[in-house]
Amino acid sequence: MSLISILKKKNKKTLFTTPSHSGRIYILKKFYQWYRADISEVDAINPTEALAKAEEKASKIYETKSTSFLTNGSTGGILASVIASCKQGDKLLIWKNSHPCHKNAGTLTGAKIIEYELEYNSNWGIYEALTPRQTEELLKKHNPKAIIVTSPSYEGIVSDIESISKICKKYGVYLIVDEAHGALYPFSDRLPKSAIPYADFTVQSLHKTAGGINPTALLHCNCELNVKQALALITTTSPSYPMLATIEANINFLNSKRGRKKIEELIDRIVELRSKLTNFEFYGDDVTKILIKKQGLSGYELSDILFDRYNIEDEKTNEKSTMLLTGIGTDKTKLAKLEKLKNFNFTK
Repeated sequence: MSLISILKKKNKKTLFTTPSHSGRIYILKKFYQWYRADISEVDAINPTEALAKAEEKASKIYETKSTSFLTNGSTGGILASVIASCKQGDKLLIWKNSHPCHKNAGTLTGAKIIEYELEYNSNWGIYEALTPRQTEELLKKHNPKAIIVTSPSYEGIVSDIESISKICKKYGVYLIVDEAHGALYPFSDRLPKSAIPYADFTVQSLHKTAGGINPTALLHCNCELNVKQALALITTTSPSYPMLATIEANINFLNSKRGRKKIEELIDRIVELRSKLTNFEFYGDDVTKILIKKQGLSGYELSDILFDRYNIEDEKTNEKSTMLLTGIGTDKTKLAKLEKLKNFNFTK
């Protein structure tokens, strides 16, 4: 029985267990259905077994040694990956401008954190990818136990993880890829290659682009390390089964014909949009991250115009460019609002 079917099933038992709301008192009535589905681990209902089966099914879909469901975001996956691969005193390579959890993971394990820099693109105000050449130079110089690579970046810049993986294996270094913004990659050939087949650990956030609720995520493992044991050190023993069930449903959707069609439609619409917005410049490796700039305007000025005149809020802005994030929930109506920009003559 799946997690989804367990939560749909009515429990006729009188429960003197946690959670104490017993599925009957809805302190926040707007979420009464969530309360009803918020179950406990009791003998009559065995969600633990269902979770294990759901993760096994996910592992087959992603073709991994193991895939773990995360309910504290990609942060939990990064922490567990570093805990599994590093011990006190080991060297851990992280990007200088990476997500704070990368440094936090090293701090938790007592690893020696070494920060590396990436090439800065001054025309777009963003950082470029980590190259295989840079990777080999870093590994030769520092002899680390593990390296964390952010790919894609917030703006959709993707590193050549396949080549980087070969170099890491050559030097016996564990490769951890923060693919938080690339959860759609395994389900379309028109998107960049996912790191999953190549990295030792790949972390993906379902809530960022794949339609998941905050802060659902996945940790994929393709090495011999015991990442489940590492996860147990940082994960609650009282998980939210409604959240876990949404992860199961999310993966099922992405892997379905309907889900894949949804992704292809999104890509088609963005490609069409880009062909119409000839008055803008675009950049990046991932079409679902709409990184744009307008000659004569800074990124901040463009962001303000989008917000004030068009009621459009962007995901991230810098001095040179603005990034509009899209994903499963980006329908043609939302993109149609961007299409209105094609005839507008921006002035300061």
